[in-house]
Amino acid sequence: MSRHCTLRLGASALLLALAACQERQQTNAEATSDKPTTPPAAAAPTNSPGAWYRQYRGQLPGSPDSITLHLTAAPTGANSELPGYYGSYHRRAGQPFELIGLPTVTPDSLVLQDISPEEGGLENNGPVWRLRRQGNALVGTHAGKAVRLRMVQPMGSVALVARHFTDSVAAYPNEPKTPYAHQSLLALLPVKAPAALQANIVRTLRGDTLSNRPAPTLEGYWQAQLQEYTEEYRANAAELRTDPADTTELPAYALRYDQQQLVRVLWNQAPLLSLGFLNYSYSGGAHGNYGTTVASFDVRNGRALRYADIFRPGVEPQLTQLLNRAVRRTLGIPATARLDQTLLVEQMPVTRNVFLTSGGAVFVYVPYEIASYAQGEIRVFVPYADLRPLLQPSLPLGAQADIANQST
Repeated sequence: MSRHCTLRLGASALLLALAACQERQQTNAEATSDKPTTPPAAAAPTNSPGAWYRQYRGQLPGSPDSITLHLTAAPTGANSELPGYYGSYHRRAGQPFELIGLPTVTPDSLVLQDISPEEGGLENNGPVWRLRRQGNALVGTHAGKAVRLRMVQPMGSVALVARHFTDSVAAYPNEPKTPYAHQSLLALLPVKAPAALQANIVRTLRGDTLSNRPAPTLEGYWQAQLQEYTEEYRANAAELRTDPADTTELPAYALRYDQQQLVRVLWNQAPLLSLGFLNYSYSGGAHGNYGTTVASFDVRNGRALRYADIFRPGVEPQLTQLLNRAVRRTLGIPATARLDQTLLVEQMPVTRNVFLTSGGAVFVYVPYEIASYAQGEIRVFVPYADLRPLLQPSLPLGAQADIANQST
């Protein structure tokens, strides 16, 4: 990844209506008036300018199976180190494939590239999607062949709004030529969903591994993050100048820090919502560091489904064997080859960084965890047909998973 990469009832109307009533009604009304009034409902959140989440459906060329595309748009600018679009798509089997946005010339167009190893090989150089907006559809080409995707809101999926925050921090606030650090956040909030769902999304964004801490509002979280980042950044800047009187201009590259958080959809079909929480940070050096924390939520009650909620205790040995086989499928490693010829490990560790779809579980390994930085994140899909004996009972997996389990 490149470094440059809303019932208020009128009180007067109520009083006029009560004045026309019988005495008994007046008495009842007076008793009622002692009750506290209900405050106006809070306004529903809306998308920030340039930010949104949408779903599209259609067929890829040469495939009889339709796909569902989850696409998130993030505002971009001169200080953004991340792409403007993030996507993932899946077929009926429930395995998600990852897309990344590429630069475009015209504002009504978008270019996506498939970076899933199953589609693009070890170089993450898969088919390119060249699309433009046409009403509520995306039309264009996939790997050079015509494709049309229509915007949908499938029954059972959660409507989400995208909220974007950004700010800059001066290293030396009193100096005219001070370097700046930049911080941004793109978050997704559910609409018409249990309050616990939004609370647990913000908790996960904060890095909580339990749901027993009070959840802040999204705005409160952002302000806390910005304050913490400001303090840390200025402390680092102060270390570069031991003499407060030293106002020597720093090199152009010095202290050009960047921190970005972005939430994207990996799966969105009741009873599951799975999200990826991408964190990117640059604080000098050849490149920034990044990693994605993933989480699934039961949309019926908002509960976060963590590793211990998904798998039975003591199943790590079985999971290791399943992951050993699955990573070979993912990366195209021959059965006779050692894993450490391609990866940094001889056998697959069982990461707790896992999310669910209707078809299986996806284990996500961040850079350096099992592979080099150049190889990027490694995502390993294991179908429910293989996982069934290892799963906790009564997991909210959906009809597709039930069918898969019954067929084995």
